[in-house]
Amino acid sequence: MARLFGTDGVRGVANADLTAEMALGLSVAAAHVLGKSDAQGDHRPKAVVGRDPRASGEFLESAVVAGLASAGVDVLRVGVLPTPAVAYLTGALGADLGVMLSASHNPMPDNGIKFIARGGHKLSDDLEDRIEELYHKHEHGEPWARPTGAGVGRVRKYDEGFDRYVAHLLGVMPNRLDGLKIVIDGAHGAAARVSPEAFQRAGAEVITIGTDPTGLNINDGYGSTHLEKLQAAVVENGADLGIAHDGDADRCLAVDAAGQEIDGDQIMAVLALAMRDAGTLRKNTVVATVMSNLGFKLALEREGVEILQTAVGDRYVLEEMKRGGYALGGEQSGHVIVLDHATTGDGTLTGLLLAARVAATGRSLAELAGVMERLPQVLVNVPDVDKSRVGSSPEVGAAVAEAERELGETGRVLLRSSGTEPLVRVMVEAADIDQARSVAGRLADVVKSALG
Repeated sequence: MARLFGTDGVRGVANADLTAEMALGLSVAAAHVLGKSDAQGDHRPKAVVGRDPRASGEFLESAVVAGLASAGVDVLRVGVLPTPAVAYLTGALGADLGVMLSASHNPMPDNGIKFIARGGHKLSDDLEDRIEELYHKHEHGEPWARPTGAGVGRVRKYDEGFDRYVAHLLGVMPNRLDGLKIVIDGAHGAAARVSPEAFQRAGAEVITIGTDPTGLNINDGYGSTHLEKLQAAVVENGADLGIAHDGDADRCLAVDAAGQEIDGDQIMAVLALAMRDAGTLRKNTVVATVMSNLGFKLALEREGVEILQTAVGDRYVLEEMKRGGYALGGEQSGHVIVLDHATTGDGTLTGLLLAARVAATGRSLAELAGVMERLPQVLVNVPDVDKSRVGSSPEVGAAVAEAERELGETGRVLLRSSGTEPLVRVMVEAADIDQARSVAGRLADVVKSALG
C-alpha cells in the first residue's frame, strides 16, 4: 500500500486523490494521535485550522473541522493565512495540533493537508505513520471512539490570528524599512494580505501584484515559480527590490533593482552575514541541502562561516538545525528557516529580514547578494534506469570520480535518485557553463548505459 504522507503532508488533486472523506478521516486519526485529553478530563484538546485561497480548500476545511470536532477537539478557524502563520499560532495559542490546507506552489486543482504538532513543529515520520495506521484501520472497519454531549469539540472563528501573526513578524524586525520601495508578489495565495500589510507596517512603500486571489488563480503566472511579472514590476516602478512568495508563503525569492533573481542561496548568504554581525548566527554555521550552489559554500567559507549540508527537503534541514542548535538554514528554492523566530520556512519573515538588511546597510540588494557568485549548474534527468543501483555501480562510480578530478575545487557532481520516478538526476556545477554541460552529458550517458 502506497504511503499517503509525502515529503510535506498528504497532497493530490482535490476531490479526486484528496477527497472530503479522506480529509475527515485523516483529521479524526490526527486528533487521536496528537490531541489526546488528559485522564481527568481537565484538558480539552485544541486545534488551529487554516488554509490557502484555493476553492477546494473551502470544502476540505469543512471536512477537517468536522473530523476534529467529532473527535472531541475544539477548533479555531483562522481562515486564509500562510503555513508559517498557522504553525506560529499553533504554538502561540498552546494548541495541541494545527492543520494547514494547501498544495504550496502546485497548480490550483491540487490541494494538501499538512498536520502540525504541538509547539508549531512539523510531524516526525513516526507521528505520520501512526496517523496513517489509524486512518487505514478505520477504513477497514475499526470504529472510532466518538464523544457525545458536551464531549464534542466546539468550533469558532479566530479572526485575531491575522493581526497576531503580523505583530509577531514586526516584533522580530531588527530595524524599520523606511525609505525602501518594495514590490510584493503574493502568488494570489495565502500571503496576499499578510505580506503587504507587514511590509507597510514596517515602513516600506509597497506595490503589490498577485494579491487578488479568486480561489482559482493561485500560482497562475505569479509567485516564486513565475518571477517574470515581478521582475518587470520592480524595474517599471523603480523599486529597490521585489519579494515573491509561493501559494502558502513558506518560500521567498527576491528580485534586485535591475530585475535580477536573488535565489534562496543568495538570500541565506545575506542573512548569514547579517546574523553573524549581530551575534545571532549560533555556532557560526548555516544548514543547507546538497542542492545548494557551490558558489554559496565557497562564499561562506571565504567569510569564515561554516556550512552543513543535508538531504534535499526542508524537513531534513530543520531536523539538523534542531539537532545541532543552529539558527539559520534553508534551500535554494527559497525555504529559509530562522529558528529563533519560526518553526518552519516563513516567506514573509525571510523577505522582511532581507529588506531590513538592505535598509540597515544602505547597500543595494544586488551588492549584498554579490557576496556569492552562482556557479553555472546543469541538471540532466536520465529516465528509465534502475535508480536503486546508482550508488553501487562501478561504472558510474568511476565516471563520477573522473568528473570530480576534472572539475577540481571549482566544480561539483551530484547524482540523485528521484523519489517518485524511475530516473536519476545528474547535477554538475563548474566555473564554465560549457564545461558543466559537457561533464553532465558524459555522466548521463554512463548512467544510461550502466543502469538502463
